[in-house]
Amino acid sequence: MKTLIFAPFSTSGLAALRDLGDIVYEPWTDTQEIQDPEELGQRIAADGVDALVVEIDFLFEELFDAAPGLRFAAICRSALNQVDLEAATDRGVVIAHTPGRNAQAVAELVLGHLLSLARHIPQASAFVANGQWEDPTEPYTRFQGREVAGATLGLVGLGQIGGRVARLARGVGMRVQAYDPYVSPGTRAAAGVTLVDLNTLLATSDFVSIHVPETIETTGMLDGEALAKMRPNAYLVNVTSPTIVDRDALVNALRTGKLAGAAMDVHDSHPLAPDSPFIDMPNVLLTPHIGGATRETIERHSAMVAEDLRRFARGAKPKHLANPDVWARRRKP
Repeated sequence: MKTLIFAPFSTSGLAALRDLGDIVYEPWTDTQEIQDPEELGQRIAADGVDALVVEIDFLFEELFDAAPGLRFAAICRSALNQVDLEAATDRGVVIAHTPGRNAQAVAELVLGHLLSLARHIPQASAFVANGQWEDPTEPYTRFQGREVAGATLGLVGLGQIGGRVARLARGVGMRVQAYDPYVSPGTRAAAGVTLVDLNTLLATSDFVSIHVPETIETTGMLDGEALAKMRPNAYLVNVTSPTIVDRDALVNALRTGKLAGAAMDVHDSHPLAPDSPFIDMPNVLLTPHIGGATRETIERHSAMVAEDLRRFARGAKPKHLANPDVWARRRKP
């Protein structure tokens, strides 16, 4: 098999694939390129590629049409919104993905956001770096914050990432409650977490962190009416999708003091538009979509993809098969 890899991949992951055949490794982190789907399909056909591994590239119908020899494609993500699963299945292409590969990384960033908001860490650092620290006592009152121990964290969504955030938060002494209609009280995910309805969560949490997927159901979930239910001294953290929160309503809540602050790792555009109203807000913490940006995330998705590609090569079903209906009509090695 010939494998074309555009995702960043670990040395051990590449080594695990070498005995399957030729590997062409062009990670987007080096090339800084997103592939055109049709052009990529043409390249796959011309170069005789059997397996494709991507992270940020799109696997659309035109790619599959242009690459009749492609048998296997892996996406180094949990979400599948960048692949046309129906087109892949119709053409016999097995699609694998990597659920949970960055759950720990994102959860730790959320914890960092919580602590930064509570203790005004970025503002205090800038205060010192910009030469503003002239009075030795001023920072004690200017940056007086609050402890997270004893505070209530409300999680909107208790999936893999939300569950990990809950464990980390409980480890620093926070009370954790969650809204997730797909989780029952007796499940492992709910261990140590109080399940409540969304209105209760918003009204009684000191910090609210969003961990639901971007769907028709969740788009605009936290609109002006929902944000108005939050405490004026509460903070909002969003590392999931900007579509979950009504931007204008959030801007208004932050400007008028109806919310104490917010931290966001996801934005309407990447990079963030220079005229974004959030840029100049002193009570907003912005990070450049780095939730999963850890070495361990790369190692994890590399191992998951390598295992599934090796399974596929020997005729076994991949563990993280995204389109199970394809198995009966797959293009066999």
